[in-house]
Amino acid sequence: MVPFHAPIDDALREELSAYDDLTAALLARRGVRSAAEAEAFLNPSYEEHTHDPVLMRDMPKAAERLAAAIDAGEYIAVWSDYDADGIPGAVVLHDFLKKVGARFTNYIPHRHLEGYGVNVDGIEKLAKEGVALIITVDSGITDVDAIARAKELGMDVIVTDHHEPGEVLPDALAVVDPKRADETYPFRELCGAALAWKLVVATLAHGFTGREKIPEGWEKWLLDMVGIATIADMVPLVGENRVLAKYGLLVLRKSPRKGLVALMRTMRVQQRTLTEDDVGFMIAPRVNAASRMGDPVDAFRLFATDDTNEAEMLAKKLEAANRQRKSAAAAITRAVHARLTERGAREDLPRVIAMGDPEWRPALLGLVAGNIAEEYGRPVFLWGREATQALKGSCRSEGVTDVFALMQAASDTFVQSGGHAAAGGFTVRDDAVFDLEARLNSAYEKLATETVASSLHADAELALPDATRTLLARLEQLAPFGEGNEKPAWLLREIEVEKVSWFGKSEEHLKLVLTQPRGRVEAVAFFAKHDMRMRATNLAIPARVTLLAHLERDTFMRKDALRLRILRLV
Repeated sequence: MVPFHAPIDDALREELSAYDDLTAALLARRGVRSAAEAEAFLNPSYEEHTHDPVLMRDMPKAAERLAAAIDAGEYIAVWSDYDADGIPGAVVLHDFLKKVGARFTNYIPHRHLEGYGVNVDGIEKLAKEGVALIITVDSGITDVDAIARAKELGMDVIVTDHHEPGEVLPDALAVVDPKRADETYPFRELCGAALAWKLVVATLAHGFTGREKIPEGWEKWLLDMVGIATIADMVPLVGENRVLAKYGLLVLRKSPRKGLVALMRTMRVQQRTLTEDDVGFMIAPRVNAASRMGDPVDAFRLFATDDTNEAEMLAKKLEAANRQRKSAAAAITRAVHARLTERGAREDLPRVIAMGDPEWRPALLGLVAGNIAEEYGRPVFLWGREATQALKGSCRSEGVTDVFALMQAASDTFVQSGGHAAAGGFTVRDDAVFDLEARLNSAYEKLATETVASSLHADAELALPDATRTLLARLEQLAPFGEGNEKPAWLLREIEVEKVSWFGKSEEHLKLVLTQPRGRVEAVAFFAKHDMRMRATNLAIPARVTLLAHLERDTFMRKDALRLRILRLV
């Protein structure tokens, strides 16, 4: 049975006495401990709840150097990552530098040919082109050698990154990273695009040629890109990120950006009612598909272009890339399933699943590994071969095992590895690939693993007739939802099911039609996994089910209907 969250204690309930029981409990579960914190959470303010960027280590130096480069007409390069954080961050700096008339270029490394981060070949290419200043976005913090090479070639580098630093910081003119051990900035969870935006805000405080072209408050229009990145990169939506996500969505809903408008139309999503779900499940996959299946510059140009025809063309190109990405990932998933089935019953599989194929595209393997880990309840490591011939892969946790610690415990297996407890990436040694699974299972046995409770808890019990727009409006006070601020989960007991159906190209999505006195309610599960699929398939209609679900708004095709998003069939 699904457990409930612990009730709120009396002292905290008294502190949050201005709110009803449900709201107070939901706030408490999100770390709110005072009336002032509750007000900040429910009503995040741009003026009151964002911090001055110059409080960040090295930001004053970075802003001063960027302003001087613009003023002197130096050639500036913006080097960004190729994902749905790096690309919006690149657009932030592109829009700013274009607005002030700076000399600049955007450099986005090719995922398959260059890989992640700042590389020496790219640095040398920029030096030959006469670049004097490089600004990194969402990368650079561990690229010590490449940044040292830039210094040798006479270029200054400003690193803006939000990833964990290595033992040695790069020898750059400025290193802006809130994860620095010596950082004093009040909030340390900003994404890469947010740091690029903070650099713009800090630079605007300086006088430089072209500063007069920026109207007061213009930088807020860049929050559309910051909002996409903050939601897509799954940083915690608390503190300052909550402000950036909220105002980012407000800007996104009325942004005149031609590429965004074209993308919304292609996806058949209403821009004026855009939600964090639309960003996370619709926009971000299309941005990421550009680098996974082709050239990340397509996604960058989509958001940066002022040309309506180019925007339409690029939106359609990203839509096609996303369909191709889905098809390719599905093919790999089927191949993994087939191999696992050949190995016998799932309870007999090893505690860590690892496999690969030189034909598998590494850029797709994180998506597949996540699905397999969730379905089989085991950490999963998958590898393929890059165009550079390196054996690269991705790993995902099943929710218990720390895959980063697992890679560290088998460090002699990898050329490179990185990530965090839930997910990571690696390059496996050629001579270790054949016994990769055995090595990882040996490391697993040596790790002191802790059993953790299921992350799925019910916030409260809900009768189906009480799933109303009034309740949804109360819940939406806590939006935008995401990492660190999950949607409230409801336990609905013994609900009558009138119909079970499957939809999607491969019938991978589940729909239940639920019956209640006021009419029918739809409940859906996208990419229903093995256990849920078996449970739904075996229902004898009419049936009664108990389910854990979110209450949400279905805006697809302008319906704006209430529905339940199934988390678990009990």
